[in-house]
Amino acid sequence: MIPELTADCVHCGFCLPTCPTYVLWHEEMDSPRGRIHLMDARLDGSIALTETVTKHFDRCLGCMACLSSCPSGVRYDRLIESTRDAVEQEYARPLGDRLIRGLLFRLLPHPRRMRAVLRFAPLGRAMPMPKRFRPLAEMAPRWRGHAEVPLVTEASGSRRARVGLLTGCVQQAVFPDVNAATARVLAADGFEVVAPPQGCCGALSVHAGRLEEGKAFARRLLDVFADVDLVVVNSSGCGSHLKELGWLLGDERGERFSEKVRDVGELLAGTDPRAARHPLPLKVALQDSCHLRHAQRLPLASRASLARIPSLELVEPAEQDICCGSAGIYNVVQPEAARELGDRKAKAVLATGAQMYASANPGCLVQISSSLRRTRQQLPALHPIELVDASIRGVSAGRLRADARR
Repeated sequence: MIPELTADCVHCGFCLPTCPTYVLWHEEMDSPRGRIHLMDARLDGSIALTETVTKHFDRCLGCMACLSSCPSGVRYDRLIESTRDAVEQEYARPLGDRLIRGLLFRLLPHPRRMRAVLRFAPLGRAMPMPKRFRPLAEMAPRWRGHAEVPLVTEASGSRRARVGLLTGCVQQAVFPDVNAATARVLAADGFEVVAPPQGCCGALSVHAGRLEEGKAFARRLLDVFADVDLVVVNSSGCGSHLKELGWLLGDERGERFSEKVRDVGELLAGTDPRAARHPLPLKVALQDSCHLRHAQRLPLASRASLARIPSLELVEPAEQDICCGSAGIYNVVQPEAARELGDRKAKAVLATGAQMYASANPGCLVQISSSLRRTRQQLPALHPIELVDASIRGVSAGRLRADARR
């Protein structure tokens, strides 16, 4: 914990309307300023990390909507990550909670394990399970990705830069097609793309308070991407984490790495396209992910690259500032709140009248697809880069909709 950061909060309340848990419950201790009060009280010894206090920290999604609404520049992201680290070290969680969190972190950062377990998800949905474990089966995606990313994808024409592609853990296991599409688009627009063997970046661990584990994962990437000009990320939660490595690792090497990190939408927005874009006559709801909109301060980062696609109509769902409820492991460890937020977001997406929806974070795609499934009004779900890839390759709108995950 960094005590001076809590002093930046003037308790003005600008964060309240954008905080998902405050919007749901209107409880002061479930708002950013309320949690900062609890952090201050813990620091001065007024309170301990009891079950009640920890509950309010656990209920935070870490969506960082408070960052973009705060006029005082409070670094709530650093505060909540430090606080969660303290929770994991000082608070004795109940056995069931320890079991579910331990299981998640034995699976999610490891793509091979995750792929193996996902094969059994249909069985888990069909048979009785303890209540605490049910969300794991319910949230498991119903689709399977099969694409592979080459170690090197050569640039089309003269090379603009050599970029490393973060293939991720959840992205690699559940959305390998997104990684393949990212490599193809970047190569078509003049970037040489390298995708060396790599592991989890540590974002899931850090956001859940497992700071040392997250740092260990992150440090391995420093060597993996030592010889590239830029590191391109297509998962917004990972991108915001990697852009903070200088602070997290506390060294110059981490700082230099952070300066190389670019979200793929951010990179393409500043790049003159080389490859021709073919028409895609579709109406697509662009659901902004929290870690792009708030943590990275890149609202609708993909809009510029999508605007280059002829005949593509983009619409925005209402309440873009409110999280969908995915938030790393949140939809498993806080399933009731996550479900309510997911259903709210699905309703907003459907209200646009879109034929498909797109989001730049794997968790958002899984969460909203799950919520849409409950409405029996499923929409095809795509990462924005897959729309760009389809346009470059000349895939028809009908074919894209038919083949898309649901």
